Amino acid sequence: MRGRRVAAGLVVGGALLAFQMPFRQYPGVEYDNFPLPKDWSEKTEFVFARMMYPPAPGRGGGFRGYRGGDWTHGGTMWTQDYPRADRHFSEAVRRLTRIHIRSVEQPVNLDDGDDVYNYPFIYAVQPGRGRLTDAQAEKLRDYLLHGGFFMTDDYWGEVDRAVFEEWMHRVFPDRQIVELDNRDSIFHTIYDLDDRYQVPGARYIQTGVTWKCEGCPAQWFGIYDDKGRVMVAASFNSDIGDSWEWADDPHYLEKFSALGIRIGVNYIVYSMTH
Repeated sequence: MRGRRVAAGLVVGGALLAFQMPFRQYPGVEYDNFPLPKDWSEKTEFVFARMMYPPAPGRGGGFRGYRGGDWTHGGTMWTQDYPRADRHFSEAVRRLTRIHIRSVEQPVNLDDGDDVYNYPFIYAVQPGRGRLTDAQAEKLRDYLLHGGFFMTDDYWGEVDRAVFEEWMHRVFPDRQIVELDNRDSIFHTIYDLDDRYQVPGARYIQTGVTWKCEGCPAQWFGIYDDKGRVMVAASFNSDIGDSWEWADDPHYLEKFSALGIRIGVNYIVYSMTH
């Protein structure tokens, strides 16, 4: 383990749990009043952390309940698929691994002191619709350089890509976003994922089309640290979150949820072992 490695936080559990923010739930752009599982308050070794972020000006980042209001109380794009995707995925992790994962997610705000360091893995959806403040970018950079792992997903086309790249350039002005190699261990920690294909959003159920923009093939990007560890893994032109969210819908093809869940499982195990 690296000196201040955040991956040790929840794996060790115990003492650090006392310093975590308590569980909280916010209205999402798709769901309100989502029922809590009976074991939602169970103390576990791992928690799926979803990163909260401010909406990017002019990028449609605010929806339900947001009219120039407070993004820290939900209703903006950081809540896309939330919390249904998070809880379906956590249930899958319980079934497919020996990781003792909590049944409910944790929204994590980078402005909440050192809270993010309690989580070895953090996820953000639709990064093409958000923009971090300078302080948040600095916090995310420090978190990642001390062993944290950031998965981001569901950004499509060149406009979203440009916004995301600007976001990450502010986090790492000296590091390149590169296409991940099939041989990288991130694709082979649990499942061998050489055969990756585009994972569509829920609109596929009605349209049968996997893409949101023409000429937008699935790509898998990342940012490495100085020792070759993947710190950031980005699913470009795919919607992994929807593959979790709709995993229980018979109209959403199993092959898409199967790949999306396997990608997420690999990323979590990688975040805890690299």
